[in-house]
Amino acid sequence: MRKILKALFLWIIGGTIYYAVELLWRGYSHWTMFILGGLCFVVIGAINELYRWDMALISQMFISALVITLLELITGLIVNKWLQWGVWDYSQVPYNFMGQICLLYTNLWFLISLAGIIMDDFIRYRFLGEEKPHYKLL
Repeated sequence: MRKILKALFLWIIGGTIYYAVELLWRGYSHWTMFILGGLCFVVIGAINELYRWDMALISQMFISALVITLLELITGLIVNKWLQWGVWDYSQVPYNFMGQICLLYTNLWFLISLAGIIMDDFIRYRFLGEEKPHYKLL
């Protein structure tokens, strides 16, 4: 039960931050982005839980960017293609795939994931009583 509550807590934080960042970036968002953002945040934290502190931070960022892009693709296929809600469309952005993901945003996720990784570690340490963060850069 504790693991579920911890994941729910992190999901709410991640969803709120993702939604807020999208409001700042685009000026609007959609409720599905709260769900996606929370899921991305939980997964970013799970990568660190899986590999503990052995993995280089840059590797965590790379894996996080790929996972976020995959989750964005899955979400986009559901909300934009299947349900036709038109939440986003990257068709006009170079190197896009089906208008749902693109290389530009994968690169941005790589950079943004650093903040997500550090934030997840801080929250786990400060509020959930987990190990103090320390990082291996390369």
